[in-house]
Amino acid sequence: MITKASAIPASSPLPLLEIDLAAAVVTLNQQTPQILVARNAQQDVKAPDLWSLPSGRFEPTQSRTLEIALRGFVSTQAGCELGYVEQLYTFGDRGRAAESEEGHRHVVSIGYLALTNALAGQTGLPRTARLHPWYSFFPWEDWRAGRPSILDKEIMPQLNAWASDSAGERADSARRALPRKARLRLCFGADGSPWDEEKVLERYELLYEAGLLEEARRDGRSAALSRASLPSLGDAMTHDHRRILATAMGRLRGKLKYRPVVFELMPDIFTLTALQHTVEAISGRHVHKQNFRRFVENTALVEPTGQQLMTRGRPAQLFRFRPDVLQERPAPGLRLRGRN
Repeated sequence: MITKASAIPASSPLPLLEIDLAAAVVTLNQQTPQILVARNAQQDVKAPDLWSLPSGRFEPTQSRTLEIALRGFVSTQAGCELGYVEQLYTFGDRGRAAESEEGHRHVVSIGYLALTNALAGQTGLPRTARLHPWYSFFPWEDWRAGRPSILDKEIMPQLNAWASDSAGERADSARRALPRKARLRLCFGADGSPWDEEKVLERYELLYEAGLLEEARRDGRSAALSRASLPSLGDAMTHDHRRILATAMGRLRGKLKYRPVVFELMPDIFTLTALQHTVEAISGRHVHKQNFRRFVENTALVEPTGQQLMTRGRPAQLFRFRPDVLQERPAPGLRLRGRN
């Protein structure tokens, strides 16, 4: 109940709230996970030359649901009809859009993850859209060829220096449950701790807080402004779209383990080698070939088609996804450990 004491004075302008929808649309092209990016009307005035995720402002008088509106934005901006879509998270931090401080306007963005194989090898995208490798945004996340060199050359030396800053640590202590070095161990596997491929967002946010990302400098963060120069740590995006993409990557990597979402990225028929390469491309890790095949076959995720793919060596058996597995088990995912 609003009382006289708590009522907002009539002379005080109410802040304007806008809802922005953004989609991280993932596809696979030649074992490279790619993200659909677009130029659109919601451009970031601080960084007009950067690409963004397909996005737009939700107008309840034009679209009955948020998802219908999102699908419409992607169709208009990128000429793509979405299949699998799930809502990720609501991003409401003040300052996420350059106009947030003007006229009391505040932008809340709802992020989505979308998977499709319809864009694989696509060359007919509109001029305002393109497919971009997702590891170009997060080069430290791809461990398929071993530990990425950017970790030891650029990231860890600067994060270790940041974590050793006693003045910064004291300032953090009032608002952070864990000290900087402990967060560094958890997020980046420092001091012999294991690397968790699902912590994509946590790693991105730690780099942002340390002022090592272009977005931090663009947003006026003191940690970035105090640096003479920033390392080149992947491609920046408009607004906080790289943060939304990091959330999508972590969600997809985790979901591989308990839902058969990987098949949304596969053609109707495929080889087990192609399936393994897709899992590796998404997780950023190699898996043991024989263990992978044994696991997939024993869990009845796929069934043989009776067809073969001719190769230079022995013909490869072709398989298809078994949708019945969704009714047979509560968590029909790919719980496999990486080799590194």
